Formats: sequence, structure tokens, C-alpha cells
Amino acid sequence: MVRPGAVSEDEVRDLGFGAVVARESRQRLLNRDGSFNVARRGLRLGSSLSPYHLLLTTSWTRFMGMVVASYLLFNGVFGVAYLLCGPEALAGGAPGFARAFFFSVETFSTIGYGNIGPVGLAANLVVTVEALVGLLWLALATGLLFARFSRPTAKVLFSRTAVIAPYRGMTAFEFRIANARSSQLIEVHAKVMFARFEDVHGRQLRRFYPLTLERDSVTFFPLSWTIVHPIDDASPLKGLTRDDLRKCDGEFLVLLAGIEETFAQQVHARSSYKWDEIVWGAKFSDIMHHPRGTEMITLDVGRLHAIEPASPAPPA
Repeated sequence: MVRPGAVSEDEVRDLGFGAVVARESRQRLLNRDGSFNVARRGLRLGSSLSPYHLLLTTSWTRFMGMVVASYLLFNGVFGVAYLLCGPEALAGGAPGFARAFFFSVETFSTIGYGNIGPVGLAANLVVTVEALVGLLWLALATGLLFARFSRPTAKVLFSRTAVIAPYRGMTAFEFRIANARSSQLIEVHAKVMFARFEDVHGRQLRRFYPLTLERDSVTFFPLSWTIVHPIDDASPLKGLTRDDLRKCDGEFLVLLAGIEETFAQQVHARSSYKWDEIVWGAKFSDIMHHPRGTEMITLDVGRLHAIEPASPAPPA
């Protein structure tokens, strides 16, 4: 019995998703890339927008696209401004937008070839404004580029599927991870939660169960790591079948934390496996390779997802 005002054990274990998610949401809690299925509404336009965060977290392709687009946009705007100053505002070169645009590029980037020059007060005022904008844009672009390179992040590869395989006279839930970067992760810790819907007083509620791992941390992570949850008598997976996982909409939430050795800062990675991403009666194929004539151990990351049929577990 829970005393009034006390926090129930289920509330402690819900990982912060809240009671509404536990009662109503049937969608996946964690996407494979670690993002959450949450949409925010009711905020004023721009109140939730963080350009700095967006530019740090967006992909490199989008980031470079934004840089190029802003560069062309600024020069196009100032090119039009020079045209509005009149046909005599720029001396040298063939008249037209092309002359104004390329003069803007020279001014914006402080190149200054000297073949085109501003004439009159209006054109020189535009040059003054553009020189200031160009310095600020260059400083911001350089700072963002450095911040993106220097920000410590983890790039952990998760096997596409998890398996339920024979393990030491019983069965176990297993998945495999590997570090996709040449930089090293140390003191890596893993936490796995099992989420399922259960009938509670006639209502379907999502419950969260922490899974005990054979090993929940490694000091060094130079190779792959197969994370194993033995399905013993204390496991919430004991006696469950594939059909049981389907009916309860089972999902396995994975949270990793480790220290990025280069920057000596903690980084995180997360993912999840739904019930239909689990292969029963299979095991992971060997990922290690030992070339002849050398003692070097080679990790074949391309085989991270490879599985093969498992031999039946011997009777306990």
C-alpha cells in the first residue's frame, strides 16, 4: 500500500515520460536514432526556436547549405542596394547586377581587387554597412564551425536487431554495439529498461522494468560489446513469448553513457528495440578477424548486424 503523498515505484521508474504517456500513448517511446516522439504546441512563434542549438545539431550537409545560402543572400541583398544607389554608384566594370553582386562579394569578404570602386555618399554608406555585416558574419560562421568540430559527441552503432538466444543453460536478451569513431570511449555504462502495457483495473497502462545486465559497464570500449540480460526467474521477460511481446507492445529502451577520451567529457547515446525488431533463436555472428601473419585484432564493423541460427540451449 502506498501512503498518501508518496511516489509509487512505477512513477520512479517511468524515466520521465510521465503518466499521460503511460496511460495513452501507443507510439514508440524512443526512435532508433535516439530521438523522442514528442511534438510541442502552444508556444509563440520563435519562443522555442534556438538558432544556435539548431546550427550545432543539424547535419553537416544542412549546415554547409545554410552557410552558402546566407552568403549568397547577403551578397545578393547588398548587390541590389548598390543598384539602387544609381548607375554611377560603382566605377569600373560592365554595368548591371553582376557587377554589383561581385563587388559585394569583394567587399563582404574584404578581398578588394580594386577594379571596381564606390562613388558617392550612398554607395560608400552601403560599403560601410556591408563591411560591418561581413565581419560579424565571418566571426559567427567561424565560431559555429569551431563549435561543431570541438563539441564532444558519441557515435555508437547499435545492431539493427536484438536477439533472444541460448545463454548458459537459459535464454537471454542480447544486442550488440560498437564505437563508430576512432576516438576512444572509456567507463561506458549501459542501462536497459523494458516497457510494456499491462491491464491495471481494466485500463491499459505502460509499466517500466529495469533489466539486470550480465555486465552493465566496461572500462575500455575499443571493440564491440554484446549487452546481455539473462532471462532468469527474476527477469520480467521470464515465460514471455514473441506473441506476448506483441500483445503488450514491448519496447526495450537503451541508454549509454561514457567518457570521450579526447575531450575528457561525458557523452550519451540511446536507442530502442520494439518487439518486432527482436529475432528469436538466433545469435550474433563473430565480428572479430585475425589476419594471418599478424597479431593485430581486426573488428569487422560491417558484421555488427550479422546473426545466425543458435543451437538449442542444453537442459538446465
